[in-house]
Amino acid sequence: MLKLLLATVISAVFFVSAHAQSPIDTTLKHSPIKTLSDKKYNAYLRGEDVDDMSLAAELNHFPLPDKVIKYKKQLDISPIQLGKLTQIAATLRKKRLEMGDFIIRNEKMLDSLFKARHADEGAIIFYSNRSGLYYGELRNAVLQACYATEKLLTEYQIKQLEALQKAN
Repeated sequence: MLKLLLATVISAVFFVSAHAQSPIDTTLKHSPIKTLSDKKYNAYLRGEDVDDMSLAAELNHFPLPDKVIKYKKQLDISPIQLGKLTQIAATLRKKRLEMGDFIIRNEKMLDSLFKARHADEGAIIFYSNRSGLYYGELRNAVLQACYATEKLLTEYQIKQLEALQKAN
């Protein structure tokens, strides 16, 4: 009975996360914002990390959930671990998309303020601090995901993951 319930919950998590994610647009869009390169603009739209926000964690053996999921068979990830990792990864993706949208809108506002020559000290302070908040919230989400991922894994699984990543 418990196994059936667990299998049902895991199936539901996969179904919801698979259908909640929109298909990734592979066409490179031109950034309409002077301060964001096309690469960064598109990465923020897609929920990708171009700022290496996870380095502090990953260099100290706290992996990103997506990287663990990629090697789930080689790491012998249990169904319970996989369900939790999938949930962590989905939450992180959602936060990346949300913060990416906020970062883009904030950069557009800064650009438009200066372009229209409406910038003043107060607006500059406000939108500059807001940038820091968005980047900080995004980095926090990434590092929290790494922390939660590490807590789900055994030392052996982490060592195996790192060996697999070095080999590829």
